[in-house]
Amino acid sequence: MTANSRSVGPEDRLAQRVRKALIRLPRRYKRLLQVAVDVVLVWLALWLAFVVRLGFDKRIDPLGDHLWLFAVAPVLAIPYFIRLGMYRAVMRYFGNDALIAIFKAVSLASLTLALAVYWYREPPALVPRSLVVNYWWLSLVLIGGLRLLMRQFFMGDWYVAARQVPFIHGSRTGTLPRVAIYGAGAAGNQLVAALRMGRSIQPVAFVDDDDNIATRIIAGLQVYKPKHIQQMIEETGAQQILLAVPSLSRGRRREILEHLEQFPLHVRTVPGFMDLANGRVKVDDLQEVDIADLLGRDPVPPDQRLLERCIRDQVVMVTGAGGSIGAELCRQIVMGGSRSLVLFDHSEFNLYTIHAELERLIQREYLSVKLLPVLGSVRDADRLLEVMRAWQVNTVYHAAAYKHVPMVEYNIAEGVLNNVMGTLYAAQAAIQAGVDHFVLISTDKAVRPTNVMGSTKRLAEMILQALSREPAPVAFGEGGVHRVNKTRFNMVRFGNVLGSSGSVIPLFHEQIRMGGPVTVTHPNITRYFMTIPEAAQLVIQAGAMGQGGEVFVLDMGQPVKILDLAEKMIHLSGLSIRSERNPQGDIAIEFSGLRPGEKLYEELLIGDNVSKTDHPMIMRANEEMLSWEEFKQVLQALLDALKEDDYGRVRQLLRQTVNGYRPEGEIVDCMYQRQRFDV
Repeated sequence: MTANSRSVGPEDRLAQRVRKALIRLPRRYKRLLQVAVDVVLVWLALWLAFVVRLGFDKRIDPLGDHLWLFAVAPVLAIPYFIRLGMYRAVMRYFGNDALIAIFKAVSLASLTLALAVYWYREPPALVPRSLVVNYWWLSLVLIGGLRLLMRQFFMGDWYVAARQVPFIHGSRTGTLPRVAIYGAGAAGNQLVAALRMGRSIQPVAFVDDDDNIATRIIAGLQVYKPKHIQQMIEETGAQQILLAVPSLSRGRRREILEHLEQFPLHVRTVPGFMDLANGRVKVDDLQEVDIADLLGRDPVPPDQRLLERCIRDQVVMVTGAGGSIGAELCRQIVMGGSRSLVLFDHSEFNLYTIHAELERLIQREYLSVKLLPVLGSVRDADRLLEVMRAWQVNTVYHAAAYKHVPMVEYNIAEGVLNNVMGTLYAAQAAIQAGVDHFVLISTDKAVRPTNVMGSTKRLAEMILQALSREPAPVAFGEGGVHRVNKTRFNMVRFGNVLGSSGSVIPLFHEQIRMGGPVTVTHPNITRYFMTIPEAAQLVIQAGAMGQGGEVFVLDMGQPVKILDLAEKMIHLSGLSIRSERNPQGDIAIEFSGLRPGEKLYEELLIGDNVSKTDHPMIMRANEEMLSWEEFKQVLQALLDALKEDDYGRVRQLLRQTVNGYRPEGEIVDCMYQRQRFDV
């Protein structure tokens, strides 16, 4: 037995069986049934028209003097009903257009009947002149009203509506979750209709700040003002509130969410208009509150010229194509009109996933982009060069990196080889293959880092800075071979992206779902956040405006306190925080302590030397750098230290090379710990 069948009574189950039986009827039988019912309704309307005009004291005999009238009325009406499409409308989705069609059809049928009465004036078949007017409005009421009632019946809220009548079911003891809809506009009304059809959630009220509709009834539901939400909860028993305001700005949505935090309601939302229009989701695909709404920052519309400069009609390659940023870059590149897209990733599963998604996108949008999924590692220099040469790549977005701070602290050698040497091999392959543009995806953790991951990303930036100043750099590791450098190297630095792998947001959602506790590393820890699509768009635009060697920094807005974020997510789940002041709360927050290499706050700039660009969200940072010849010596020293498992020497080299690198705590690398344990 399903959950739905357990939550309804015997009368509901009977109604469900009747609905299913009617829905399963063949189409021609449904139409014949509707025609038969309409014939009966036409006769009933005509008989009632006589009753309204003459009263019950006059005997009205349809088989007597007025038999001709009762015979001709349906003959005149049904053809109009057929011609105006009344039998093509699906009863479950009966709307305003169908009501207009009924009005036209009944009006034409009544006028035609009036002409018939005018032509047939022989006694004793005289007909009162007001009969036609009565017949018209009675037909509208009967034919239109029955269809509206049947729509409610097929939508499944027949008994739900009855329960709201006080004397039919005198209490609010139904088993369906009771929800209020924030927003009584088009999206809110569509959501109510979808929820009533699904019968798994019961809408009980609207909340809207429009004074013109406040306190009114819409779709059978009372509309409350936001300041009366507590009253709404007490009167309706609402347990959840669903945001149906997809067109509002993020700033306004943030204000709404902050207001809702004080109430014991689980807040969810309907998707945005673009997702609905693209067919990715339906209006009743409810989601948890988008954390981007909590940040409250509206993205700046992209500059289409910059978006397309390095993409349109180009062969583009994305390393780390299956990662969070890499995958979104691929989506933007496909929509940007590239000729071919090389998806380069060392994870077979990630590569398969993004390739399959992009194929569906290309098919849905009728695009002509050629996808080339390539398995490979950025630590394989020959493989990188082979791919770039074979497909004559024009633009490379280098997103491949190990980016989880604690993991790289435990695996220093892998972090250096992947983040530093991988970037070097990709950059040298780009020079040798004649790639026009090379954009490195960097991180705010590269600024005065306290961890190996951040310092390796800063070294990756410094590689590109050094190469960009050399017209014919001597390649590292190839015996001093000069290569003509026609590649423009640029770096884009930004903070955390919402929903990326390893982000705290999915972790918090899962911990709340499991009943807690929610773990925060430190009460004062802060981070910058940006949505993945916005970050990817800005990366593409920043890479397009670079002349070579620039470090671009994205405007991340204000840093967010992770503790505040956790508290908001708990409150918007309709739960309370368990603490010393509230020992009966639902979810506890525990502080686990900073992990290896983690710091309380991140920065975007090493120094204060920053300049604006043509884009309001992109800044240009002028960072110090080493020459290519000096940097090659650092790289060689790093490789030598790694071969000898000398992690103390690695840390020393990073201190000397990366400005502001201040490691905290002991080295926790797994191989280093093994050496100490053996000693």
